[in-house]
Amino acid sequence: MTGPPPLHVVATAGHVDHGKSSLIVRLTGIDPDRWEEEKRRGLTIDLGFAWTTLPSGHEIGFVDVPGHERFVRNMLAGVGPVRLVLFVVAADEGWKPQSEEHLAIVDVLGAAAGVVALTKVDLVDDETLSARAGQVRQRLSGTALEGARIVPCSSVTGTGLEELRSALDELVTEAPPPVDEGRPRLHIDRSFTIRGAGTVVTGTLTGGTFAVGEEVEVYPSGFRARIRSLQTHRRPVDEARPISRVAVNLAGLAKESVKRGDLLGRPGQWRPAGTLEVRLAAVRGAAPVGARGAYKLHVGAAERDASLRLYDADEVAPGAPAFGRLHLNHPVTVAVGDRFVLRDTGRRVTVAGGRVLDTDPPRRPGPAPWARLARRVDAGDRLSSLLLEERGAVRGADLAPLTGAAPTTVDGGRRASSWWIAESLFDRLAAALTEALARHHDEHPLRPGMEAVEARRLLGRAAPELAGAIDDALGTAVLAALEADGTIARDGTVLRLPAHRISLGEREEEARKLVAIVRLGEPAPPDVRELIDAGFDLELIEAACTTGRLVRIDDDIVVTPDLVARAEETARREAAGPDGLTVSRFRELLGTTRKYALPLLTRLDQMGVTRRDGDVRRLGPGERRQQ
Repeated sequence: MTGPPPLHVVATAGHVDHGKSSLIVRLTGIDPDRWEEEKRRGLTIDLGFAWTTLPSGHEIGFVDVPGHERFVRNMLAGVGPVRLVLFVVAADEGWKPQSEEHLAIVDVLGAAAGVVALTKVDLVDDETLSARAGQVRQRLSGTALEGARIVPCSSVTGTGLEELRSALDELVTEAPPPVDEGRPRLHIDRSFTIRGAGTVVTGTLTGGTFAVGEEVEVYPSGFRARIRSLQTHRRPVDEARPISRVAVNLAGLAKESVKRGDLLGRPGQWRPAGTLEVRLAAVRGAAPVGARGAYKLHVGAAERDASLRLYDADEVAPGAPAFGRLHLNHPVTVAVGDRFVLRDTGRRVTVAGGRVLDTDPPRRPGPAPWARLARRVDAGDRLSSLLLEERGAVRGADLAPLTGAAPTTVDGGRRASSWWIAESLFDRLAAALTEALARHHDEHPLRPGMEAVEARRLLGRAAPELAGAIDDALGTAVLAALEADGTIARDGTVLRLPAHRISLGEREEEARKLVAIVRLGEPAPPDVRELIDAGFDLELIEAACTTGRLVRIDDDIVVTPDLVARAEETARREAAGPDGLTVSRFRELLGTTRKYALPLLTRLDQMGVTRRDGDVRRLGPGERRQQ
């Protein structure tokens, strides 16, 4: 293995006064109790932090959490982002109410592994110690900590501390290495100000690295700042790695702009959500959970008021998961797959927990939403494909916030500009457009094609499930993709099938008459309105222009190519003279009126034959070089 060993963070858990903080002091030499009130009362009120290096060389950080029932919300802020646990039970008191609740919490939060410290063994005899160990083993049965190593120890005498260090060493050695997913997030559990430095936030870093100097965003508020400096275990670092305890000094951010429960991440990589779809189950020993209760959602280091709507059950019982929707009083920043805890607000007990399945659910769940969510439970790497199946199309920038990944390819998906589109939907849209264009060409053979704006409306009608999105950016992306693969061709704002060419067909004779009438009237031919009054429809006039029989020089004026050629020759000759060419002189030379002379000169300016210089025209740059 190259480089330094990976960092790991372990959260403590257990009943109040069972010796968690004392044990951390003996293991690390650091007192995690930061507040004077904690010292005075002899119990942990808020989160404390300590760290040490184990015999193997692994560096391990501890989040010391309060055990008292009144401070469980603080406990949840510390345990939420952490997957390794040091569970503490006092041998003299044995299993207690907060032991059970803390176990329920680490269980539903998906603890990966843990070690149980059976503390205060200096206060009991061997028989009692053996009974307590058996009791703990029985309580752990069927939970995430089943099979965890139980280590009898004493913070007073030092008994068993080396064995505990060895068990912790084994715990972190066997833990999978932290994964750098390129989406770092710091679950903020403290924020404060240091004079001369500014705002500092601390938390557990997961999902990726932070580097000094990079820009970060505070979610859900959206405030941005720059990382001035980083510390891990009070050591300055240029780069903070997952999973570790990190202090981040933020430049350009007021302390009031950030609070516990916020998330620090890279700009644009996360999406706050006020509604979540979830799979949840009641915790062991809890009464069935119904939709009528008032709850607190705890996820990461965040806490939110929540109401619950169940999809496939009237209530949720232990061991019987159900699907539902949580409505929050304030947005929270989470990822699909994140674990959460629900506590009953009135009874102040943990009642349920589960996993987030959708951070941006549809406004209306639709029929059988549980079937849609059931497919997400084990989607894994297929979540991007599943999202496309559900939605039909997703902006590329939305994939990472909605699925946790930003793949270069998606099974069953096609990239169209900044969008991913389900292949089945793309094929449906392509078929609808090509059929419509073929029909348009048959019905209007004299027209060059269909306007792009009408084509986008047609796509919208072909995919009503996408509402208005396809009329705008998505519709433009689909048209660009169809043009790129040769399905359609574009001439300015007009779309056509590649093989389509304007065909006058049986109207060829009528077109010859139209051109003859225009030529007969030159150099002051009938304008378009007069031609229509003479019986020539606008479609035929436009077809004559498209096929080169006529030239449109203004919205209401068409002329023959011969008149354009004569005007060009005249303008080139006169503009080369020292006095240049005026509109009145040009009009006299052509024998026409200003109505026709000015549009002809404007066209010659656009062609580069002439250029305007005040009230006269002179040769364009290209024309002068040719001379």
